[in-house]
Amino acid sequence: MKNFKTVLFFSLVLLSITLNAQVVFEPLHRDVYEFLSRLSQKGIIEFNDLVKPLPRIYIAEKLLEADCEKCLTPLEKEELEFLMKDYAHEFSFLNNYLLSRRSGIAKKDNKGRLRLFFFNDDLFKINVSPVLGFKTGIKDEERLNHLWNGVYLHGYVGEHIGFSFDFRDNTETGRTIDKTKSFTPVTGVNARSSLNIPLYSETKMEYSEVKTTVSADWSWGNFTIGKEFFEWGFGESGKLILSTKAPSFPFIRLDIRPAKWLSFNYIHAWLASDVIDSSDISVTSLGTSRFHFREKYLASHMLTAYPLKGLSISLGESIIYSDKLQVMYLMPFMFFRLADHYISRHYNDAGSNAQIFASVSSRNHLKNTHLYGTLFIDEITLSYLFNPERQRNQLGFSIGGSITDLPVNNLKLTLEYTKIYPFAYAHYISTTTYENASYNMGHWMGNNADQIYASINYRFIRGLQATLWGQYIRKGEPGTPFQQLRESPQR
Repeated sequence: MKNFKTVLFFSLVLLSITLNAQVVFEPLHRDVYEFLSRLSQKGIIEFNDLVKPLPRIYIAEKLLEADCEKCLTPLEKEELEFLMKDYAHEFSFLNNYLLSRRSGIAKKDNKGRLRLFFFNDDLFKINVSPVLGFKTGIKDEERLNHLWNGVYLHGYVGEHIGFSFDFRDNTETGRTIDKTKSFTPVTGVNARSSLNIPLYSETKMEYSEVKTTVSADWSWGNFTIGKEFFEWGFGESGKLILSTKAPSFPFIRLDIRPAKWLSFNYIHAWLASDVIDSSDISVTSLGTSRFHFREKYLASHMLTAYPLKGLSISLGESIIYSDKLQVMYLMPFMFFRLADHYISRHYNDAGSNAQIFASVSSRNHLKNTHLYGTLFIDEITLSYLFNPERQRNQLGFSIGGSITDLPVNNLKLTLEYTKIYPFAYAHYISTTTYENASYNMGHWMGNNADQIYASINYRFIRGLQATLWGQYIRKGEPGTPFQQLRESPQR
């Protein structure tokens, strides 16, 4: 209850700021992200997508900027026209006009987009869409099926509040289904399967995912509370800082844009440690053990500068801590590493797990090209940086680039290299690893690995594209805490 009051107070203070617009974040799987990134790569717009998801109203603003008859290929014009149909509410906010009052069930909305249900008036706006999907394939000569269904909705209340809700129920069947989803970029799951349910079918697994947000926006920032995925950093084959590998988590989020050339992002998240609290075990009336998992948290923030059009330079830090909520990590501008020194009194066994990261992105400084790089430092000893016997360089880096529409329109080529040294993301205190629900929150490969990745993507018509990709991966053993702390981490 004390923790809840602290977060509630923090939320009310931020929401007391004078608000003048609404914000709803666009889900990460939407095609509009790739579309706007590609236009930014060609210099048509400036699109800042280091931290995602992004507000729908920001995306709508960029779609309006992209409406340039001479700048787009015929296919891009079709894609733009289609994408703009989904942002009627956001266009009304940007252009300061009211949509005509309308509602409908299984009808087209104001922009001609078919909705399961929609309603809008001066106070309340909502769009509801069904979710239904089916995927089939073959693995080890056995057929696999994946069926999912659910509902997605988003909307606005008055002049201050935006909200979203996304629920999906999943069923996978087949003799060779991946029940652990460990060494794969596919998001980890908390599933019902034969691994954790006695007498459960060996050829079936079921799991659900829910995401929701409530947000408020003002002229120079926004604040959100919810449960969602995050992506921090660049990379087609994986992201070092935050990715969709681990399940979504509850969080509070603050985004600030005090100047056109500067932005600040902060999140505080409640993670699943999967570590049983041995001090809190009791016996039920059935004779079974009642237990709880230890608390685990993430605090992360990043400052990004935009010195030139198409150029962004970012620096940030994060910390994983456990056992109880710490007020110092609810302070968005706190130096987390020094906060850890204060809380732990410099005792390592009482401390937390801190990281530092940086990212650089350059778009269209070379024609139609996006160059990018990310550095993630879990631990480093500068005094022994080049001493193989004493160095502790527990870090990862990724560099990459892509070129689009050269030499052929609608063609994109991508090349990336990622290296993650041993023991990055790891920690000898089990509740402070860089994980949520036992899945890495950074790059899906984990530590002690490197990867060369290349892809060719061609878009034939709107909604139809093909991607040819390949990767070469080397992956070593994760090592033990004794090796991490007592031996040289790399040779």
